[in-house]
Amino acid sequence: MGYMNTAPTPASSAGPEAPAEPPTPPTPAAPEAPAAGHAPDEPRWLTAGEQFVWRSYIEAATLLEDHLDRQLQRDAGMPHVYYGLLVKLAESPRRRLRMTELAKYAKITRSRLSHAVARLEKNGWVRREDCPSDKRGQFAILTEEGYEVLRRTAPGHVNAVRQAVFDRLTPQQQESLGEIMRIVAEGLQPSEAGADLPWLR
Repeated sequence: MGYMNTAPTPASSAGPEAPAEPPTPPTPAAPEAPAAGHAPDEPRWLTAGEQFVWRSYIEAATLLEDHLDRQLQRDAGMPHVYYGLLVKLAESPRRRLRMTELAKYAKITRSRLSHAVARLEKNGWVRREDCPSDKRGQFAILTEEGYEVLRRTAPGHVNAVRQAVFDRLTPQQQESLGEIMRIVAEGLQPSEAGADLPWLR
């Protein structure tokens, strides 16, 4: 998909020019105050440098998620997002957490979390329990069997993460990557009421 405006080149005098392909619609960009001589509705096309950064990120993120999914499916029969849920429950007091808090941690919708927890329940790795102080609320609780699966799976998973990411970066690059991803994540999580966030849907 294109994100950068490319000016047309003049027709060659050597012969007929092949029909130009129609431009690919760009991803919408956030509006900004129009600069002098810049039309208010003109898209903020990415520069060549920005194109490189954006496409490198998309490629790496897609490949990394596939890499970790395949490792976890092979070693434990579950996708990456399920592993993350088990980790969060293992780190929580009494290995339990409100479903709403678990959805917020995983950055997924409540319906997707319910589906994931139902699958984990079927495997015997998680169980649900009603919240005594809120009739509509529920706790997700990591079972002993789920904790054992996590204990067996964690070494292979951390090795996959280290080989794919940290072994390829210098300490300075690791620090920069963490800072950059935190800035992006915070920008996508506005704190004002009514924000359209996955765990609120």
